[in-house]
This record gives sequence, structure tokens and C-alpha cells, in this order.
Amino acid sequence: MSAEVIRYEIDGRVGLITLNRPEKHNAATSEMLRYLLNAITEAAADDDVRAVLITGAGPAFCVGQDLSDPAVSGDDPDLGALLEERWNPVIRELRTIRKPVVVAVNGTAAGAGMSLALAGDIVLAARSAKFHPAFSAVGLIPDSGATWALPRLIGPARARALSMVTDSLTAEEALELGMIWRVIADDALLGEAGDLAVSLAAGPTLAYAAIKQAIEAAEANTLSEQLDLERDLQRELGRSRDYKEGVAAFMEKREPRFEGR
Repeated sequence: MSAEVIRYEIDGRVGLITLNRPEKHNAATSEMLRYLLNAITEAAADDDVRAVLITGAGPAFCVGQDLSDPAVSGDDPDLGALLEERWNPVIRELRTIRKPVVVAVNGTAAGAGMSLALAGDIVLAARSAKFHPAFSAVGLIPDSGATWALPRLIGPARARALSMVTDSLTAEEALELGMIWRVIADDALLGEAGDLAVSLAAGPTLAYAAIKQAIEAAEANTLSEQLDLERDLQRELGRSRDYKEGVAAFMEKREPRFEGR
């Protein structure tokens, strides 16, 4: 298997990551996950990349772990090791990258593929897309961050039901539950997701990073702790060149030219 199972391209100021095993519905192997992590960390380290867009090639976004992968086959597989070494680093990097991450779910997102989709900051889905936890059907719990993300997105009661009942959700149902941000016509998905990523890349990326940090912390913080964090982040942002540019553009009635500084 070559690095082509993950395509990483730079389009202007957007890093486009495509899961590229369409013949396997983008089922992930250990090697594929290693290449995916490499692509995300490369985008994170490149100052010229100001937003990230993730999608899948072919009819599916990602159907989760490839069960024929040697890492999960055999009589005594260590699924914990697979998570610790491959899936968890990907999810951690996506949740902490200081750039906005748009996910375009072009088809089925199942198992850890659904977890991967939900790790993005803004999730768009094709109207034909489906979300399927799938874990309990093979005697497992949701992983790769799903038990963290689902209760926060849809509430614990719905998260429990969705995790135990193996029915899939349509894109419209996922939208209604609050799992995703928007449903797009299939043939318009990549265009709209790309336009959104371009718009975010031109925006105040320092503020976006702080928004991610604040929302991530809010669940565990008390109100007083969150107020303190908002104060500290706002103090830092108020001294940035982006803030000065935003105010100047507002006063001059022109579009701002943010630099992420």
C-alpha cells in the first residue's frame, strides 16, 4: 500500500485531504491512518495552509477500520493498541490543530469513520450520506472519540441509544439531532465545502484557534473558569494584528485582510 491511500494537496491556502481507498469504501488500515496523521500534521505545520478540508473518494466517506487489516485480525487482537497507536493520534491532532477543519461527508460514515467525521470543526454532509455507529454490531463500544463527541453533540440519552441500536441515520436525521452543520445536494457538496474552507482560510485564524480552545474547555470548566479563559484569550487576541486589521477594515468600510498574526 502506498501513500496514495491518502491524497494531500494544497489548493491556495487550503490543505485538502482525501481518503483514497474507494474500492474499499475508504476502510482504514494502520498504514492508511499513519499517512492520514502525516497529512494533518503537515497541514498544521505549514503557515501557508490556513484551513483544512477532509473528504473521501468514491461512494463512501469512511466505513471505519478495515477488519481484514492484520492489526485487528487473528485470535487475540489488541484493539487498544490499534487505537492508541493509530486512531487516537489522528483524532487528537484534528481536535487540537490551530486551524479550522471542514469535513465533507460524501457518503457513508460508519464506525470510526463516523468518529473521524465528527472530529472536524464544521461538518457538511451530502444528502445521500449516512451515519452508522456500527460498533455494537461487532461487540464493541464506539471509539476514536465517539463516546466523547456524541453526548456533547446530541445529549447522553440519544448518544446511548445511537450507540446501542445499529440503525443508521440519514444526513437529514443527523442534522436534526445536531450532529452536523448542514446538508448539501450530492453534486454540490465538494464545491460548497471548498468555498467554505477558502472563506475560513481568508478569515481571522488566530480567533478561530481561540474559539476551538474555548469551546473545547467549556464542558469541563465552571462558569468562573470559562470567564477567566475568555478574558485571557480576548486579551491575547486584542493585541493581535488581525484585531487591528479587523477594526481598521470596519472603520474604512472595506474587506479585512487577515494574516493570522
